[in-house]
Amino acid sequence: MVVERGPSRTGTSFKGSGRGAASSRAVTGERRRPAAFGTIAANVIVLVIGACFFVPLLWLIFSSVDPKASISTSLPASITFDNFAAVFNFDTFILPLWNSILLSTGVAVIALVCAVLAAYPLSRYRLRFGDGFMLGILFGTCLPITAIMVPVYGMFVQLNLLDSLPATTVFLSATALPVAIWMTKNFMDSVPIELEEAAWMDGASRLRALRSVVVPLMRPGLAVVFIFTFIDAWGNFFTPFILLLSSGNQPLSVSIYSFFGLNGVIRYGELAAFSVLYSAPVLGLYLLVSRGIGGSFTLAGAVKG
Repeated sequence: MVVERGPSRTGTSFKGSGRGAASSRAVTGERRRPAAFGTIAANVIVLVIGACFFVPLLWLIFSSVDPKASISTSLPASITFDNFAAVFNFDTFILPLWNSILLSTGVAVIALVCAVLAAYPLSRYRLRFGDGFMLGILFGTCLPITAIMVPVYGMFVQLNLLDSLPATTVFLSATALPVAIWMTKNFMDSVPIELEEAAWMDGASRLRALRSVVVPLMRPGLAVVFIFTFIDAWGNFFTPFILLLSSGNQPLSVSIYSFFGLNGVIRYGELAAFSVLYSAPVLGLYLLVSRGIGGSFTLAGAVKG
């Protein structure tokens, strides 16, 4: 018996697989070209945006130690710390620094406490007007502070609150509340309500459960809200400039205006040195808080399904 062998299936499948591999490589090459172009374009855009932030920082650092600082960004011919010595005195820096710390810390603490108390019912209860209230808060975040400064100034005059650091702190806390409530409510939604129910079963009141269970689990989120409101108050120039009249109550954000002279003369070196010292407390606060909060929520394993 003679058995005829047909065409080799292995050879046929090999040829077919070769054509398939070639076509797949062609398709992959076509796909890689637009992907590579998009990656290069994204990197170029990121580099351009980074340069827009990095070049002013270079000017700030170079001009602060340059005895002949100007508006241009260039390496200093010689390095000096006379600019820092000129601005680091009681009237120019230390007293405004103290006022800024009092103002910004007061705003952050008041806004944070009020935001926690306001966000708790919005997060834990189905309120009848809850959606409308949240939309009102969202509208409040879009309202510029310059639009309400005229009636606020008139109110401060009638109540004899002009040049009052505590009154200005309370007003800035009220302007920071919409964003603080919105952020705090979103962070509070991530805390399981089952943890509170367990505390209620042990006899804790709602306020006790909020203080002992919810707030400790929200520490990273509360730290974010605190830093956000602190930095917003720290860099606010317009409101203290309008409501705080005497130089003894003005914060650093207003005191920096003194380096701009009357006839267009600007002391660039002292301005750069003051700006470096002005930003140092905020960077220190950020590093301190970010190290203390641990960086993320720790709710894993808190609730068993």
